[in-house]
Amino acid sequence: MASSSGRGLVHLAAALDLSSSYDERSCAEAAQLAERGGLDFVTLDDTFARPGLDALSVLSRVAAATDRIGLVPVATPHTEPFHVPAGVAVLDRVSGGRAGWWTDVTNAGGEAPPPGRRRTRPVGALSQETGEVVAYAGAESGDRRVDGAGMPAAPSEDRAGRHRVDVRGVSSSAKAPRLTVPGPPHGRPVRVVDATDEPARGAAARYADVALVRAASAAQAAAVRDQIRAAAAEFGRRPEEPRVLAGLLVDLGDGEHAAEPGHGGGGPRQTARGPLYRGGPVDLAELIATWHGEGVVDGFHLTPAESPRDLERLVNGTVAVLQHRGLFRTFYPGSTLREHLGLAGPARQGAGHGRAS
Repeated sequence: MASSSGRGLVHLAAALDLSSSYDERSCAEAAQLAERGGLDFVTLDDTFARPGLDALSVLSRVAAATDRIGLVPVATPHTEPFHVPAGVAVLDRVSGGRAGWWTDVTNAGGEAPPPGRRRTRPVGALSQETGEVVAYAGAESGDRRVDGAGMPAAPSEDRAGRHRVDVRGVSSSAKAPRLTVPGPPHGRPVRVVDATDEPARGAAARYADVALVRAASAAQAAAVRDQIRAAAAEFGRRPEEPRVLAGLLVDLGDGEHAAEPGHGGGGPRQTARGPLYRGGPVDLAELIATWHGEGVVDGFHLTPAESPRDLERLVNGTVAVLQHRGLFRTFYPGSTLREHLGLAGPARQGAGHGRAS
């Protein structure tokens, strides 16, 4: 189904983070609800405020309870990031090509890591590391071997036909491990980069399949999207290749009501936790349709302020309105996250590394 605006269908994703319950069953039920709404993917943060298993372990269990929706854990700076891609590759296998990996270069709200975990670092250094790690993730997924600058080198294979990966990171607190992993049958997992902060936009333009922008206005989101597209072209990518999603915290309340001043219509309100929309599901659908129709963003990543209430109202209200207007899918035409996002099929040539600048 094509959008009546001619821009294609809007992409929608939701966070499972701000839930009153963090057990695996609750996450699986939330993901099933999002899947019934046809959302592209759900994300789960590895914040230390969430008890229980880490995000990768939880989503690996959620994979067995879902069939189509993408599953994207968020790797925070507290974890040595070079240890994450192997787990994401396993998630991609068990989910049938539905895995993604969100590299978060923020300081996770300033929360202190527990003993034995690395300390947070300046955003600039974390952004530099983002480029190294996402390049490494592509290589570890079977693309090729890369150096610390993210440039490809000749791949090598062991006798089992598995790719050996070596990345010499210059900013990580530990050298990237040399790993031997089987290449995922569906190609590398989708790479998500938070491009809200200026230092992260280069990495997003060069490596990301999905770039997230927390913008409080359509003009701000459009400016960042234009910057990412221009930089992507410089790296030899098609400018429209990175999908740019606006990140919003949404409070949909308990009934249908007009968006509060400063939230709907002209745009969300900036808060300490990021841009916030507070209003009813129908007005949220109107905001999404307007930004997407004007070419501001390719879609939205929405974080419910209160889950499962807001997720239920998002799926049963906002999504239903968008579907009725022909702006959002009514079924999944494919089975992988790359297909949901309309990305090119997996290639072994390491697409997205681009040219040296």
